[in-house]
Amino acid sequence: MRTEIRIEKLAAQFQRLALWVAIVAIGLLCTLTPAWAEDYNKEFLVGRDFSNRNLTDSSFNHANLRESNFSHANLQGVSFFAANLEASNLVGADLRNATLDSARISEADLSDANLEGAFAFNAKFESSKIDGADFTDTQMREDTRLLLCKLATGRNSVTGRETRETLYCDE
Repeated sequence: MRTEIRIEKLAAQFQRLALWVAIVAIGLLCTLTPAWAEDYNKEFLVGRDFSNRNLTDSSFNHANLRESNFSHANLQGVSFFAANLEASNLVGADLRNATLDSARISEADLSDANLEGAFAFNAKFESSKIDGADFTDTQMREDTRLLLCKLATGRNSVTGRETRETLYCDE
């Protein structure tokens, strides 16, 4: 009788240990392979809807994203190197630490977007709407900054910063 009780206790302990090992293994797998990072490099994605999506650390290098919708998307750390974002909707997008180098963002709507810490050197923002956009610590060419100062109005609803202040515009 005692032997049977010991075997049952050992079996229960083994089941708990196996369950714990499975939980730890699943947790490690989830941290090693983030599901949200996607590779859209050189893709033709005109007019696509990416609104409200978590695209953290994804890559859209050289992609054609003209007239695409990224409104309220999490685009932290995303690379849009040399991407075509003309006439795209980026309203309320979180573009913190994104790479926008050499991207065409002309006629896009960046209202209330957060571009804090983004790299936007050689990006083209002609005729874009930037009401309430936050450009804190965004790296860009001086002529681009001066162009954006002509368009700058509003306050970002998340950071509370004035667009003109984040661009260091003269009053």
